[in-house]
Amino acid sequence: MADQKRLFLLDAYALIFRGYYALIKNPRINSKGMDTSAIMGFMNSLFDVIKREQPDHLAVCFDKGGSVERTELFAEYKANRDETPDAIRIAVPYIQEILKAMHIPVVELEGWEADDIIGTLAKQAEKQDYKVFMVTPDKDFGQLVSDNIFMYRPARLGNGIEIWGIEEVQKRFGVERPEQVIDYLGMMGDASDNIPGLPGVGDKTAKKFIQEFGSLEGLLDNTDKLKGKMKEKVEENAELGRLSKKLATICVDCDVSFDEKDYELSMPDGDKVQEIFEELEFRRLREQFIKIFSGETPEAPKNETTQEKAPKASKPAGSGQFSLFGNDGEAAATIKEVSSRNTAAETTHMYQSVSPGLGMRLFLEKLMQQQSVCFDTETTSINPLQAELVGIAFSWEAGKGFYVPFPEDRDEAQRLIEELRPFFEAENIEKIGQNLKYDIKVLHKYDIVVKGKLFDTMLAHYLINPDMRHNMDVLSETYLNYTPISITELIGKKGKNQLSMREVPLERQTEYAVEDADITLQLAQHFAPELAEAKTEDLFHDIEVPLLRVLADMELEGISLDKSFLKSLSEELDNDIKSLEKQIYEAAGETFNIASPKQLGEILFDKLKLVDKPKKTRTGQYSTAEDVLSYLAKDHKIIQDVLDFRGLTKLKSTYVDALPEQVDQTTERVHTDYMQTVAATGRLSSNNPNLQNIPIRTERGRQVRKAFVPRDENYVLLAADYSQIELRIIAALSQESTMIDAFKNGEDIHASTASKVFNVPIGEVTREQRGNAKTVNFGIIYGVSAFGLSNQTDLSRTEAKELIETYYKTYPKLRNYISEQIDFARDNGYVQTILGRRRYLKDINAGNQVVRGAAERNAVNAPIQGSAADIIKIAMINIHKRLEEGNYKTKMLLQVHDELVFDVYKPELEAIKELVKTEMENAYELSVPLDVDLGLGTNWLEAH
Repeated sequence: MADQKRLFLLDAYALIFRGYYALIKNPRINSKGMDTSAIMGFMNSLFDVIKREQPDHLAVCFDKGGSVERTELFAEYKANRDETPDAIRIAVPYIQEILKAMHIPVVELEGWEADDIIGTLAKQAEKQDYKVFMVTPDKDFGQLVSDNIFMYRPARLGNGIEIWGIEEVQKRFGVERPEQVIDYLGMMGDASDNIPGLPGVGDKTAKKFIQEFGSLEGLLDNTDKLKGKMKEKVEENAELGRLSKKLATICVDCDVSFDEKDYELSMPDGDKVQEIFEELEFRRLREQFIKIFSGETPEAPKNETTQEKAPKASKPAGSGQFSLFGNDGEAAATIKEVSSRNTAAETTHMYQSVSPGLGMRLFLEKLMQQQSVCFDTETTSINPLQAELVGIAFSWEAGKGFYVPFPEDRDEAQRLIEELRPFFEAENIEKIGQNLKYDIKVLHKYDIVVKGKLFDTMLAHYLINPDMRHNMDVLSETYLNYTPISITELIGKKGKNQLSMREVPLERQTEYAVEDADITLQLAQHFAPELAEAKTEDLFHDIEVPLLRVLADMELEGISLDKSFLKSLSEELDNDIKSLEKQIYEAAGETFNIASPKQLGEILFDKLKLVDKPKKTRTGQYSTAEDVLSYLAKDHKIIQDVLDFRGLTKLKSTYVDALPEQVDQTTERVHTDYMQTVAATGRLSSNNPNLQNIPIRTERGRQVRKAFVPRDENYVLLAADYSQIELRIIAALSQESTMIDAFKNGEDIHASTASKVFNVPIGEVTREQRGNAKTVNFGIIYGVSAFGLSNQTDLSRTEAKELIETYYKTYPKLRNYISEQIDFARDNGYVQTILGRRRYLKDINAGNQVVRGAAERNAVNAPIQGSAADIIKIAMINIHKRLEEGNYKTKMLLQVHDELVFDVYKPELEAIKELVKTEMENAYELSVPLDVDLGLGTNWLEAH
């Protein structure tokens, strides 16, 4: 048995769809505007199988033209399916081209589905003594499982891969023999394929019938043993059941032949594969491909199921022809990294290091004559607070540049930077850089302020193509067709053997550093006209660039943290968690791992049977996802306890225990990093620590804010929060006069909405009516459905539907605005904020309803969220400017959603309150007044 060969058959479309939908909320869009999610998802699955299993034989099976036989039997077969998303239609030819270049057979047959091809090949290979693995998430394949045929379900959402043999199929479908899966599907039907099944027969009933009667035919021959309505239904629909069984049967004798030689995994055409990946802008997949086929990749993490089911998993693939893991050095070495992109090696360039004395004097003279210069700092750390200068590169002409190396001695380094001070402080010289905020913070340690106009290529690209990545290597390869020298070439990979930049020979430092400055200069020249074309120049120069200076100051300032308070909070949380554990164990009648979804699901739904038809994941285990449990929490205390347990353990590990570790040793403060180029809406995100996600809805979550405190007893925290800014923006953009008047009159907008929607005087609005109106007010921005609204409130689906309809009748201009936004997006391919920030929506005209629906929601939501982001950014810039001009000791510390937090010097308090409120409320003039709430406190919670 040890030498048994293994064949892996991949169900192409199932894996392509799965990869595409896994990335639906964050699609991969390349610089050409192409959605590459489906190709990426499929290739990840393929590479995972090759790495993990090192198969001998492998083929990929595609549907072609659908199943003629099934459609002839039943015209409605699969007729309920949405149109295939464009991204998938575009993906298939690329995937087939990649497979061809990898010498992996593509098997398709006109008029047949991949299921039938896989079924036929699996049974043929089994006869030739192969162990066959059908790689698919589709449960219907259970019917084909045998001693030597297995289902191989790929990893998903944190669950590892699963291999289903006979035993797993028996357990999942309640059958004795895998063939009975066909009877199960015939009885129950399959909504995804539009197979009708027997009306009224679900999962439990189908399993019960199979245990009792053995098959669909057995059931139909014994309907006299059934009772009442069920007897009637089954007898009336006997033909439907027989038809459903035929439709669910995978054919095992279609016209394809298993070709042992052709299906053998062999050496790919490395150049061709890399060429396609380059065209698609797949950098990581290209690296992965090179690693797998040149013997670099370490063996994938062992999966118990795989090792058990596939005893040969550790054997090198192929029949001595080549090795995926380098056992056959000569053959493995034939896959080399190739690229049509230019590199420093074949590009004419002149990069010089500047020597002290005369060299430096001549360089400075030339530097000060320039109007625009790109500079890039080389340092000892990616943390700007700890980084020391190793050198600075300068470039003002493509292909040319200079490198000024810095001595390790701090005093000498300071003397050298003084020589460069005139350049950095020259108002008339534009400074270009990639992520200039980092360089500004590093230079701050040397008492250098970067003055003059700035051009940041990372920010420019964010405005041009917000959905793409913005790091320099990606931009260089995409826009300049040039691959820069990798940092790992210089200092090695992360780990204890990684060098410091100081240890790299000067000649190599020069090549690497000046190349960065040269590329960034060329990118700036490329992006400037594109900003003008997209009419986002003003947004770039007036908002994003000035904001980077503001953020640099805020990050350098940091905020004080009360560590002892966090320590005591951690102990309190420990007690809360232990007490919840105790309650959960008592309710469950046993101890188990609450953090294990599998064990938790079994307790809640098998043992306690809290729900009649519990929701399951694709892997067949009970779903204990947040949304599933939240829906059940109000009816079952144990579920509420589990949710509380999860919330507290996450709070403790993510914030309470982690925050003290993030205090900088030098400043003894926490310095969050604000990122301008992450959220496509224009909102800022924060990292290390992420202050945006501190829970505010729970008592314990709010307590974390108590740990953020003023500088000392001479200071107090001031929190300034825009009140309902998104609702005010939607009122202004839609010109909904009823809503505008409510805001102008200072009414409670939710009570005002409730009064109009429920047709009662404002003074008689109940708390519940206000709550429902609030949910709709905010839900409308996010495209809430009747289903969504009924889940969030105590309303039934019908009541929720009526409420939404009444809401739109009350605010007709709002409905028109939503339609207009969607129409604008359809015509232009984007929507924009009040300042012209664009959100591109390439799926707005998609045929697939799910895909189009997501784009339509973004068409409404992006201008509102983005305009709120624009407004708070303007306020931050104006406040920062006034604090500097007035020479105030007060500092702006944090920006979280619609709130700004200040460390206010007490003698300045009244002036600052006036200044902040005025600047925030007048940041942008809308037809609705902006309203700001101010709060003071000795900690952030108190101020908020």
